[in-house]
Amino acid sequence: MKISPSLWQQLSLRRLRQRLLPTLLGASLLLIAPLPLRAQSGGAPAELTDVLAQIDAAANRGDLDAVMEFYAPEFRADEAVDRAAIVAGLAKLWERYDSLDYSTQLLDYSQQGDRFIAETETEIRGLRNDGGRDVRLLATLRSRQTIQDGQMIRQDVLAERTQLFVGANPPTIDISLPEQVSVGETFSFDVIVKEPLGNNLLLGGALEEVTEGDRYVEPGDFDLELLQAGGIFKQGRAPEQPEDRWLSAIIIREDGITMVTQRLRVIGAATGASQP
Repeated sequence: MKISPSLWQQLSLRRLRQRLLPTLLGASLLLIAPLPLRAQSGGAPAELTDVLAQIDAAANRGDLDAVMEFYAPEFRADEAVDRAAIVAGLAKLWERYDSLDYSTQLLDYSQQGDRFIAETETEIRGLRNDGGRDVRLLATLRSRQTIQDGQMIRQDVLAERTQLFVGANPPTIDISLPEQVSVGETFSFDVIVKEPLGNNLLLGGALEEVTEGDRYVEPGDFDLELLQAGGIFKQGRAPEQPEDRWLSAIIIREDGITMVTQRLRVIGAATGASQP
C-alpha cells in the first residue's frame, strides 16, 4: 500500500512528542484534582464528601484558585509532584481542551485520627482540535488521597491508563499489561488492533519510561516500525528496585492514530507493597 502525503505528515516524531505524548504521560498529574463525585461508599462522613463536592464545584467553574485552596502547601504526590505542578497541569489542561467531562467514584475510605484516607476512581474524557483533526482523550485513574483539615496533603496512584485518539478513524485496540509486578519479574505488553488488517499499513512503536516528574514535559521518542502482525508484542523485565514504569504504545494508520500509556506498578518482592 502506498503511503499518502497526509500520513507522512502524521509521522513527524518530533511533532508527535511535542503535541501528544506530554498529555499522555501527564495523566496522573492532570487527574490529581478530585473531580465530580458519585459516592459509592454509603455513610461517608460529611467532612469528606463536602470537601470533594466543593472541589467538584470549583473545577466545574474552571476556578483554579478555588480548587487550589483545597491543596495543602505541603501537598505531595507520586514522582515528587507538588502543588506548583498541579497548578501548571490544571491550567494547561483547561486551556488545551474545549470539552472535558469528569466522573469520579468514591470507592472506599477510612479515618485515622483527624485524617481521611479516600480511594477514588476518576474517568476523564476530553476533546480538542489539533491542526484540523479531532483529538479525543480518555483516561482513568484509581488513587488514594489523604485529606486533613479540609485539604489534600498526599495522593498515591494505584492504577492509571490514558488513551489519545487522533483523526477520523483511529485504530481500536486491546491492551494487555498487568497492573503490577514484583521487582525483577518479566512481563508482557501487548497492544492488538481489533480491526482486520486488510490492505492497511500499520506503523507503531512502544516506549518504557520511569515515572519521574520531568517525564511529564520531556518524554522520550517512539521508534516506529512496520506492524505486520497487527499489533505490538513486547516482553519486558521489571527493575530491581520498586520504581513504577509507564508503558506507552502508538499505532498509526492512514485514517487515524491511537496512543496509550499505562502505569506498571513495581512492588518489592519481600514486602509485597510499593515503596512510599
